[in-house]
Amino acid sequence: MKDQIIKFLAHNGKISVTCASTTNLVEEARKIHDLSPVSTAVLGRVLTMTALMGCEMKNKTDKLTIQIKGNGPIGKIVAVSDNYPHVKACVTNPRVDIPLNEFGKIDVGGAVGNEGFINVIKDIGLKEPYIGVSPLTSGEIAEDFANYYQTSEQKQTAVALGVLVDKNGVRASGGYIITPMPDATLEEISIVEQSIFKAGAMSKMLDEQLSLKEIAQKITGDQKVQVIDASIEPVYECGCSKEKFAESLVTLGKKELTELIKEDEKAEIICQFCNKKYNFNKEELEEILNKI
Repeated sequence: MKDQIIKFLAHNGKISVTCASTTNLVEEARKIHDLSPVSTAVLGRVLTMTALMGCEMKNKTDKLTIQIKGNGPIGKIVAVSDNYPHVKACVTNPRVDIPLNEFGKIDVGGAVGNEGFINVIKDIGLKEPYIGVSPLTSGEIAEDFANYYQTSEQKQTAVALGVLVDKNGVRASGGYIITPMPDATLEEISIVEQSIFKAGAMSKMLDEQLSLKEIAQKITGDQKVQVIDASIEPVYECGCSKEKFAESLVTLGKKELTELIKEDEKAEIICQFCNKKYNFNKEELEEILNKI
């Protein structure tokens, strides 16, 4: 089954809900980066969140970058998306292995750490990109992004993310974002809050193999949720090329590039997002040097 993001409206258009299934996307990332179960759970949540936020952007040229740097052993996480959303990510320590938490679950918060920051950079064609920063509160990712929306975008938003990992890889992955519209009543918001509580964890609903519509109905308490857009299919796609890396070699400057040619006579660049290798021989490096 293909991954999917569906946008819904609930309670007569007063509550916006976006639900995502991202199992294939996260499994692709697991294979590319050879992720441990803990790193799969962490990166899977971040990739799902990045896809959910990426599909909110309007134009093909818009770009979203999410950076998370906590004090946990996993190190820095970077995820990037366009509005399709084509999503990619990398992490400092893909093979992190730490004990299960006190509830016998994968310890996402322990891997990320609860001190540090989330940076959200939206490049949407303005002179300067929008940069939102908020502190990590738990390292559990979903709670941290709910806090990000509250502090940086002044939005009351509920966020849930879940990744189920077994010995074969990613069994299921997904998430949702719920945002009340300005005209939502306190009663409607209260119904949603109670419904989220009753629905339980995202991973539980994924385990029960609920459809995205069933999840939307369950978390809003509205059986008549309205589908707004069911055409979004998030995919893991890097989009790197030898040409793009040639451009990045230009940024080294004349001096460094001359030294590189003199000492090594070649260069190998490995893409951090997809692990593809790009080799440049002496002639290619000299050609790049002549362009500076």
